[in-house]
Amino acid sequence: MYAEERQSAIANEVRTRGRVSVTDLAARFAVTGETVRRDLVILQRNGHLVRVHGGAVRQDVAAVIDEPDLIVREETRRAEKAAIGAAGAALLPADGGSVLIDAGTTTLQLALAIHGDTRLTYITNSVQIGGIVADLPGSTVLLTGGRLRPKTGAAVGAEAIAMLSRVRASVGFLGTNALSIAHGLSTPDSDEAATKRAMIAACTTTVVLADSFKINREELVSFGTLADIDVLVTDDGIDAAFADELRDHQIEVVIA
Repeated sequence: MYAEERQSAIANEVRTRGRVSVTDLAARFAVTGETVRRDLVILQRNGHLVRVHGGAVRQDVAAVIDEPDLIVREETRRAEKAAIGAAGAALLPADGGSVLIDAGTTTLQLALAIHGDTRLTYITNSVQIGGIVADLPGSTVLLTGGRLRPKTGAAVGAEAIAMLSRVRASVGFLGTNALSIAHGLSTPDSDEAATKRAMIAACTTTVVLADSFKINREELVSFGTLADIDVLVTDDGIDAAFADELRDHQIEVVIA
């Protein structure tokens, strides 16, 4: 079967069933998962579907797909996230610097890993993270304000973006739902994406904290390109070839 025929069959499957999985499609067409993912990238680019974790969905289905609750994400891959957070803490700026910390379960582990009495100013859109770093000796904490999303614990929207436009952090630590070569950093929610985009603009150095499950995946809304990333901190589950490709884009890849 030619690639065009396979892609047409996949598009029809999505129209009929509403969703497909990479695993099922790879078995059905006797191709690799990577081949299926390339097909889905092309089909998404042409407006036939929306890629999600493990497969793709019809566009009207994507509009109602819900994110996992915060408590669920906190318990998912906790060990990997704790290691990533600890590795990220080694990238904090020197005394007197400023740190932007995005809301999220992996960035939360970063906050928990920070120790010592270095004088740092912390900027965050997470009340939970703000409370943790406020207890550190020598810390100053600025909250972005904005509308709080219970799903993620993130403050988002116009107020958060306006505050972020007025600051410049030495180092920013951002989370992401997905990272791919073509789609960059992405997340399911447009308000979160806009706020994360403002965070990237507010940082001199951008460090992305993401476990390997999120690597080489795509969510609905892109909020940054590979050129926006200075450092990626992840776990050893990342595909070695993909890590090398990121390095080719001048991204430092740190394995926690």
